[in-house]
Amino acid sequence: MNSRIAITHIGLCTPLGNSPEEVLPRLINGDVSAMQWRDDLLFDAPTLVGCVDDKRLINIADHLSLFACRNNRLLNTAAQQLIPAVEQAKHRFGADRIGVVLGTSTSGISKGEAALKYKLVHGHFPSSYHYSQQELGSTSEYLKQLFLLSGPCYTVSTACSSSAKVFASAQRLLNANLCDMVIVGGVDSLCQLTVNGFAALESVSKGHCNPFSRHRDGINIGEGAALFTLERGQSEVMLAGIGESADAHHISAPHPQGTGAIAAMQQALAAANISPQQINYVNLHGTATPKNDAMESRAINAVFSHTSPPCSSTKPLTGHTLGAAGAIEAAFCYLLLSPLNHNQRLPPHVWDGQFDDNDPKISLVNGNCNTGQSQLNFIMSNSFAFGGSNASLIFCRKDA
Repeated sequence: MNSRIAITHIGLCTPLGNSPEEVLPRLINGDVSAMQWRDDLLFDAPTLVGCVDDKRLINIADHLSLFACRNNRLLNTAAQQLIPAVEQAKHRFGADRIGVVLGTSTSGISKGEAALKYKLVHGHFPSSYHYSQQELGSTSEYLKQLFLLSGPCYTVSTACSSSAKVFASAQRLLNANLCDMVIVGGVDSLCQLTVNGFAALESVSKGHCNPFSRHRDGINIGEGAALFTLERGQSEVMLAGIGESADAHHISAPHPQGTGAIAAMQQALAAANISPQQINYVNLHGTATPKNDAMESRAINAVFSHTSPPCSSTKPLTGHTLGAAGAIEAAFCYLLLSPLNHNQRLPPHVWDGQFDDNDPKISLVNGNCNTGQSQLNFIMSNSFAFGGSNASLIFCRKDA
């Protein structure tokens, strides 16, 4: 099996911007300005969330109005950036040789929330509402119809690892010669269901999330979308290795020693055929919940033999985008390895600097953001989900 897959194009719609040129500077400068206080999500208090500017979203075309919801507008904004690449691939391979595999956890639930409020007042649902808008499969089906494709098309929904696991799905489709290109990624939008659900678990921070700090008290939720086209062959940035595990320790809490997380990282390293010492940076799952960060620090410590590479969580910049987190953070890794990052800088770990003495210390990137190395070659990105559904991705430069 060919473990290295070419990443040929990306499309972005994130709290940090909608293009590589916008996103990368804000990423490496630790820009938290996309985090905004909202009073329309939690039922009884304002909450800080990572927002995408409504004015920068591209509307759904009239002939696809069945899919018209904010979640699909986020997706559409990223997808429009891929149209030339997909059209060229259709000409080269045929529409039946291009697959779509997306990750999400909310889909269009916010559209359903608004429709229920409307019904309580008017006695019926609004004419613009269709139940299919909030189905998990709506996202991938929308892309299939937008691009007029007829290849494999499905959605992965494993909570916060959803859009990391799609890379493994795409790799299998390519290696099985079922596709010549696979469009992968993830999308999630802010809605009351998820924000109040995490609040019920006492997992929402009272302020700005503070990953790996002794003072951490929970997550901030975010939203956004990121898409990639994957093909066999070579590209400037490659998908080098993937690891997946399912420890099933608990419905919402991670295994305290990180056994599933360790297995996923070790599998990714083995698939990439590299040693832990070759990893130049780890994008942490880093949610800032007490249990995740305790587990992840132990898992990193175990995999990297007590000497971790530079690490940071980018969730203080975007919020935790749930089903879209794996893809958005994969996009960040892609940008760090791209020629745009000519100074080889890393995203700083935004926190209060107060380590938790109960957890192993890992090497968190300080405000200087410099790698101290001549070149970034291998980057790991971790996504850990409810039910112990874990994924670890490794990206590399073409010549690494």
